[in-house]
Amino acid sequence: MNIILGILLAAIFAGAPVDLKPGDKAPNFTAESTDGSHISLHHYLGKSNVVLYFYPADMTSGCTIEACTFRNEIAKYKAAHTIVLGVSTDSRELHEQFTAKDSLNFPLLVDTSHTICDAYGVPVSNGHAKRWTFLIGKDGMIAKVYHSVDPRNHSVELLKDIAELNQGK
Repeated sequence: MNIILGILLAAIFAGAPVDLKPGDKAPNFTAESTDGSHISLHHYLGKSNVVLYFYPADMTSGCTIEACTFRNEIAKYKAAHTIVLGVSTDSRELHEQFTAKDSLNFPLLVDTSHTICDAYGVPVSNGHAKRWTFLIGKDGMIAKVYHSVDPRNHSVELLKDIAELNQGK
């Protein structure tokens, strides 16, 4: 009887949405990036913090504002030992166009199958990811989750939180 109950509970919760919180281990992923290389979260463990930001679509107004603020502040992220990775459900070809058009200086990851979105619990509606961000510490743990993002101010907010993270607060 307990075995059957366990199987039923596992089946019920297998499709349950993920609700990651600060202190949770960040799910590892491997994804194709703008230049065709493959990036995995575990490559950064022990070396860099990671800003993993999800956005709806390449070359749209809010997404362009957000990406360009990251681009403009990339030296500050590097100085804070932090990597910026953008994730959307768009194709590599669209990521390449977006990167070229706006001179983006950080990788965009392809998630056409929604694998990374699903692993992080990011809602996808009409094929587009919701604008969420995860700040992941060098230890691979989620330091902060941002469900409400203003593309104009998000980079400043993140840099402040990264400074606190790096100070051990």
